Amino acid sequence: MFTVQGKTGSLRINGFTLLEIMLAVGILGLMSLAIFRFVQANTTALRLSSDTAARDSQYDGLRDLLTSEWQNLTSVRSKMYGEPFKLNERERDWLRWNSSAGPGLLTRYAPGDFAVTLRLQPESDKSDRLDLGFLRKPKDDPDVGEGHETWVPLIKNVSSLQISYFNPNLNTWIDRWSNTSQMPWLVKVSIGRTDSPVPWEAIIPLKRTPY
Repeated sequence: MFTVQGKTGSLRINGFTLLEIMLAVGILGLMSLAIFRFVQANTTALRLSSDTAARDSQYDGLRDLLTSEWQNLTSVRSKMYGEPFKLNERERDWLRWNSSAGPGLLTRYAPGDFAVTLRLQPESDKSDRLDLGFLRKPKDDPDVGEGHETWVPLIKNVSSLQISYFNPNLNTWIDRWSNTSQMPWLVKVSIGRTDSPVPWEAIIPLKRTPY
């Protein structure tokens, strides 16, 4: 507070002292820091939630893709065959079947039938990361090399692939399917995720079930 003397008396002018101004600036600074941290924490949480949802949607799409593909197969034509395989203590099972082109194979207009294998494959020759995908090749192609094979990656960077089959004759799950004249009722696909300690698992019926 300032006082100014004049001819008509004193004039009182109210104002802030330096200490009051510094205190106000300090309070505003603390409030700004708290708001920044709150916004930053919420932004990080939203980003992590979005990333998790995007990763989970890949597996939901894989389940829908396999269901669509396998439920359109016939035992005589598909000749489904699957083997368990392990390398460096990591499950790397594979499953092969014959199928015509269509949405399930991600190629709609290609002529003829394909021999398709669901399997893991290294991301590159110099990488330890494994990708899950389809290895497709024309069924009647006499070429025994890799020239006519097409690799279609579905999910990047997974740690393992384990496939089990429900045998209706034995009424139990088995880890190998060698009866190409018959199809299993159910196929269980378990994928080890590098972003989660819990593997993703889906049980896919090979026969359409009423809802």
